Amino acid sequence: QVQLVESGGGSVQAGGSLRLSCAASGRTFSSYNMGWFRQAAGKEREPVATISWSGTRTYYADSVKGRFTISRDNAKNTVYLQMNSLKPDDTAVYYCAAGVPLPLGRSAGYWGQGTQVTVSS
Repeated sequence: QVQLVESGGGSVQAGGSLRLSCAASGRTFSSYNMGWFRQAAGKEREPVATISWSGTRTYYADSVKGRFTISRDNAKNTVYLQMNSLKPDDTAVYYCAAGVPLPLGRSAGYWGQGTQVTVSS
């Protein structure tokens, strides 16, 4: 069992940056591939970035490549999403997930509750 709690969401102007964090409970965090997903109003949830259990492999949706960076600290049971050069189209609820199929699976074994990111123009 893994419980995930996201933080770091908020409102920012276009071009700005935010860093999302996801704290995981459980001793098996380091064995899970992790991912960040997002769901904009009226749209399906989509994968944004994923990272392997070791942190050596990362994958990104085309829409965020070069702007977002996923990373993890297994000693702290935490996964991060650094978001730079934010655009209004990045506005969504962002979810952390554990047990995500690589490279960019749409399913997951565990989900966080989500954190809102709003980017204004």
